[in-house]
Order: sequence, then C-alpha cells, then structure tokens
Amino acid sequence: MEDRRKNNGGHKSAGRKPKADEIKLIESMDAILVPEAVWKALAAKVVFGDVQATKTWLSYRFGLPKQSIDHTTDGKEIENTTIINLGSGIKPE
Repeated sequence: MEDRRKNNGGHKSAGRKPKADEIKLIESMDAILVPEAVWKALAAKVVFGDVQATKTWLSYRFGLPKQSIDHTTDGKEIENTTIINLGSGIKPE
C-alpha cells in the first residue's frame, strides 16, 4: 500500500545538520580566534572571581549536575489511592 502521508519524517530542514557544515563552522571560528586564547581568557576571569565564568568553567570541566523533574505530583506526597480500571467494561459500585 502506498504511503500517502505528507512530510514523512518532518520538515526538510529538521534534524541534525551535516557534519561537514559543523566542521566548516568550527574552522571559521578557529580562524577568527584560537581556542586556547578563549580558554586563557576564561581562566583569567575565573581567577578574578567572575561567578558566571566560574560556572562555565566548572560545567565544562565536571559537567552539569543531574537535574530531576517531578512531572506528576508537584513535589507533594503521593496518597494511598485505589486504581480503578474502567476499560474492562466493569463499572465500580
């Protein structure tokens, strides 16, 4: 059977860009400013106590801490509840 859906897989520009484009961007950035110079400038700000620079340095050095998100209870305790399955055709009394 023929698949008649439109836009299978998302929009043409959706998804990750080709690796060649990423490499080209990195090379153009390196031509403007050498990465070692950027790290030295960031390190200097860390030494002088810049809080944002310190956060950036630590996040690259050690990674960000694990973030947990509670999607169900808004941080409240879950109460003892009875789960009723109404999909089986049996109605609760």
